[in-house]
Amino acid sequence: MAALIPPFTREIATTKVRLAEDGWNSRNPEKVSLAYTLDSAWRNRAEFVNGRPEIVAFLTRKWAKELDYRLIKELWAFGENRIAVRYAYEWHDDSGNWFRSYGNENWEFNAEGLMQRRFACINDLPIKESERKFLWPLGRRPDDHPGLSELGL
Repeated sequence: MAALIPPFTREIATTKVRLAEDGWNSRNPEKVSLAYTLDSAWRNRAEFVNGRPEIVAFLTRKWAKELDYRLIKELWAFGENRIAVRYAYEWHDDSGNWFRSYGNENWEFNAEGLMQRRFACINDLPIKESERKFLWPLGRRPDDHPGLSELGL
């Protein structure tokens, strides 16, 4: 496979989306932060995050609140150095209330293939535990697990 740097082909964009999904499913903030530039700028919902230290702090807080987090991302569109994804993730709070969060992200990459800008819009839907669809063991989504389109999401 070609290097995962711009300009993107469909194959490279799809691979970058899956690698991002795998990273976030690891729930390892330090590891995830390495995919972003040192001065990466995010908007996540109404929160603005700048740079790797703030990314690590943000993800640490996120995964302390969003328990048993499981994520699926899907490529929506791509251009020379940009990728748009849609995604959903399931999690529960410390009271056992389950949610499926739906979102869209716009990503912009530098010449080395690190994400320099990330804009995320997310909506949380309360669900019953019996309505969960992301049932693999914590960690990477198995290759044979359906994606968002196959799940009708």
